[in-house]
Amino acid sequence: MSTFSSSIRRQWLAFSILLYVLGASDIACAVSRDVAAGEDLQQVIAAAAPGDELRLVSGRYKGNIVIDKPLILRGPADRSAFIIGARKGRSVSIEAPNVTLSHLTVKNSGLSLSEMDAGIFLDKKANGAVIENNDVLDNSVGVYVWGPHNATVQNNRIVGNTELRVAERGNGVTLWNSPGSRIIGNDISHGRDGIFSNTSKGNVFRANRFSHLRYAVHYMYTNDSEISENISEGNNIAYAIMFSERLIIQDNIALDSRDQGLMLNYANHSKISGNVIKGAEKCVFIYNANRNQIRSNHFEDCDIGIHFTAGAEGNQIVDNAFVSNRNQVKYVGTRHLDWSSNGRGNYWSDNTAFDLDGDGIADTAYRPNDIIDQVLWRAPTARLLLNSPAVSIIRWAQSQFPALLPGGVIDSAPIMSLPEARALKNFKNLP
Repeated sequence: MSTFSSSIRRQWLAFSILLYVLGASDIACAVSRDVAAGEDLQQVIAAAAPGDELRLVSGRYKGNIVIDKPLILRGPADRSAFIIGARKGRSVSIEAPNVTLSHLTVKNSGLSLSEMDAGIFLDKKANGAVIENNDVLDNSVGVYVWGPHNATVQNNRIVGNTELRVAERGNGVTLWNSPGSRIIGNDISHGRDGIFSNTSKGNVFRANRFSHLRYAVHYMYTNDSEISENISEGNNIAYAIMFSERLIIQDNIALDSRDQGLMLNYANHSKISGNVIKGAEKCVFIYNANRNQIRSNHFEDCDIGIHFTAGAEGNQIVDNAFVSNRNQVKYVGTRHLDWSSNGRGNYWSDNTAFDLDGDGIADTAYRPNDIIDQVLWRAPTARLLLNSPAVSIIRWAQSQFPALLPGGVIDSAPIMSLPEARALKNFKNLP
């Protein structure tokens, strides 16, 4: 190696060490300072050094600020420091990594969905941002996570603009292409969707609570992610999972959904377990969703327990409890599907079979749909004939000549005792 090359290498090494020392010096010199109510936050941010902590006291601050360096903005524990937007644009925009917003109240963003207005907007550069313990009120989108990696949105109260129609409101949290980001422990209400995720992966949505929304969780093209321990109350659809793969959906609760508790639409290769869905038009709607494991869930008091359609294949549906649904299963098709595996099926509250050998498995198979059921789906007014001699003769003939039965769902090994889904322990403790 030439002397000239060695000299260049030594100079480059010295320069790199100098940069590191200067950066470490900036961090070591980071300070905390109080920011008086009404002080110009944008000027304070401009004067701060990377890593500084800005402590906002109780009071009001002008919003539409841009945070372009790593900082901590922290308010009082009671969230009485208010950052008030101009009802146009974004109340807080974060354009730097490692920014923390904590114990603040952020209000009054613009209301334009096309302009991506938001209470708190995390730009692509906002890797590692932490948004925690805030009130995010009366904005379009509450928190917009637009492309950063490993962001955390946790323990916030997010309430949308209640003067707008639901279709005009923003989501509580919108997440786009943000691998590794986590949405945990938030209370989200009065928006369009609670959490809307699009084109992302490796995300965790856990222990959030949703109410007064269209969809509590709405997944589009989001893979290898987790939805767990959430509670949805009184939304149109609790968990709408679309065009996504390899998900873990476990231990969630959906109460009193107006349409569906869980919708799986082109959702594949996922594990759905331990969930409780109670009181909906359809507990579960499965539309062309394939190769999923649906185990140990509790579906109760719905008009339809599972509506299963459009060529969904390869799903394992075992150890679930179907309790007091008006129709346990709606399957209109000609294929024969056996919802049991390795000698074990599901619990059906209307199954009147016996278990003479005491092995916990019914002595006869359970078939939720017969010819009469399918007639009723196509012509609901035929219910008037349910107690007629003609219907009795048809059902007797089906029992005597199984070849008359249509294709459909059969549980060849129905279990006799009611299993308890993991989320039931949370359901029992709901206020």
